Amino acid sequence: MQSEWQRRKDAQNRRSRERLLQRLPQPFPKPVLDRALRRPFIPPTPRLAINSYWSGHPLRAERLARALARSSGAPAGWRWRLGEEHDSGLPATFRTPPTPYRESAYSLGPGACCICGQPIYRFGWHSDLWQTGINKNAVWHAACVVAWEFWNAPNDQARLLRRLQSRRCGASGRRLRKDAQVDHRIPLFQVWQDYRDRPWPDLLAYWGLPNLQVINRDVHIEKSAQETRQRRLDRQISAEPA
Repeated sequence: MQSEWQRRKDAQNRRSRERLLQRLPQPFPKPVLDRALRRPFIPPTPRLAINSYWSGHPLRAERLARALARSSGAPAGWRWRLGEEHDSGLPATFRTPPTPYRESAYSLGPGACCICGQPIYRFGWHSDLWQTGINKNAVWHAACVVAWEFWNAPNDQARLLRRLQSRRCGASGRRLRKDAQVDHRIPLFQVWQDYRDRPWPDLLAYWGLPNLQVINRDVHIEKSAQETRQRRLDRQISAEPA
């Protein structure tokens, strides 16, 4: 016998499904619609369906964001710098991915994504499927929102990354334990120190899947200790007189 909560949920989903299908423009990406209709709570609008799709596919969103950034390239004269984010858009730390189009000096304004620099279309989509032109009210692609969250908080996707690694430690090859942690293979301080002059779209990969691994906590502690020793040695060498 159905509970009252289940009956209300089913009724809500029937209303949401009807509302979604009534508002659905043609064409509409089939994978997005298929996922929306399988959700425990069906999103009632096309925009929510698209947001739900990218939230459920963070690695796909991350790859797309980097590909879109590669299509844009860095603005002329841009270089990776740190500063005060609240007034310039510059990242305050090297741990934040460099995104030139978020900086006030290179912002393209509404209608262009502040992450990848490409035009934004209806529902935050990255191509003009509906021939309605650029969405002048938007500043993010739906996919780039998810990619930005992934780059800044990869630990939130630890379960997905563990599965990609067949639950094996990315450093030792041993079985991943419950205390395993997400790690950047090339640490971000080293990216800032040694690689910051690389082309901008290539830099984003250091925050993305190509540079991420899940490793056991004891391995992570040892790796971090080695990195700390190396940083100390580098500082000592740089402080020595020529």
